[in-house]
Amino acid sequence: MRLRTSEPATRREGRYIGRWRLTDNFAGHDDPLLVRAARDYSRAELLDRDRQWDKGNGSVADILPELAEMGLLGLMTPEDVGGLGCSYRTYAAILHEIAYASASAAVTVGVHNLVGLVVDRSASPDLRRKWLEGWCDPNNFAAFAISEANAGSDPGASLTKADRRGDGFVLNGEKMWITNGLSARWFVTLARTSPDKGKSGLSLLMVDGNSDGLQRTPIHGKMGIRGSETAVIAFDDVKVPTENLLGTEGGGLSASLAALDGGRIGIAVQAVGIGRACLDEMIGYAREREQFGTKISGFQAIQEMIADTQVELAAAEQLIGYAAWAKDTDRHDPAACSRAKLFASEAANRIAYRAVQLHGGMGYVNECRVEQLYRDARITTIYEGTSEIQRIVIARHLLETGRR
Repeated sequence: MRLRTSEPATRREGRYIGRWRLTDNFAGHDDPLLVRAARDYSRAELLDRDRQWDKGNGSVADILPELAEMGLLGLMTPEDVGGLGCSYRTYAAILHEIAYASASAAVTVGVHNLVGLVVDRSASPDLRRKWLEGWCDPNNFAAFAISEANAGSDPGASLTKADRRGDGFVLNGEKMWITNGLSARWFVTLARTSPDKGKSGLSLLMVDGNSDGLQRTPIHGKMGIRGSETAVIAFDDVKVPTENLLGTEGGGLSASLAALDGGRIGIAVQAVGIGRACLDEMIGYAREREQFGTKISGFQAIQEMIADTQVELAAAEQLIGYAAWAKDTDRHDPAACSRAKLFASEAANRIAYRAVQLHGGMGYVNECRVEQLYRDARITTIYEGTSEIQRIVIARHLLETGRR
């Protein structure tokens, strides 16, 4: 089973996402070809593996060749360089199906695809083609290296330096919380190229993970998404060719923030996938569990939990759908991405809480999937900008523009 198809992009696009509204695609009765293929693959191949990854048995990186074969490493890579050329709307629908089975796989795939999007938009024409023609190859697995110990919510405070020497840069510093960091070949790295220019002195560099002086240290003990690699990346006099500058020198912060917009859509989708999995677990258990001589599905309190969950998921899907539509139609609306991420991630945590509560004692042990989903949901309000940061973005947009 492959996601790839020989149909022209324009024809495929009309078949699988014709509107910005995603609800029909999530509902399961009107699935386009690629989304259905992602669903079938994820539920058949990723569900059981994700449970093993959560126990510390390997990671998503172990199946990179399989993800590549499915086309999942080239979802947003343009067709002229061998990718699927998906829109944000299609990307979101596919990523949702992956997240339903494995939140770890969803963030792994999402990060790699969005790095490719930055390369597509910012690399020189020659390097764009050189890099992206191999983007679906697991040997070209990629990561963002933006966050630092002192610069998480504020990437503009990054201290990693890239000094000009001869025909390139020499990179020194340390990045933290890097998804895909242990296996990535390429790191899109935010570094300070002009120390005296503040936030306008930051640039994006494409760093080869095989470079001398680059060290990777795994971060262990995560609460959830344990199948996703997380690492500290240290740069000790790492040489980077001048041609590996992405975009303009000094334009790194704005490019990073633009990439975060797309990343926030991905995390919102991840949250909805977790929430949908919780809802299905809740419904299945409520239909089977008996208390006081009757199925608990007949209890009003249980029905309210299920109803509230469905409403929140439907609302989150609408916010995601609008944000993805805005990206696809080149409407600059960072607040839309923040609204989707804020609501979906907070909703996922409420939903996971309900799922554990509905399962009672069974929900508190890892034999039951909702225990893991509860832990997996927690990160969605933290990475790609905390909920507090999303509220700042939304409020500033309203105060500065007056537009709702």
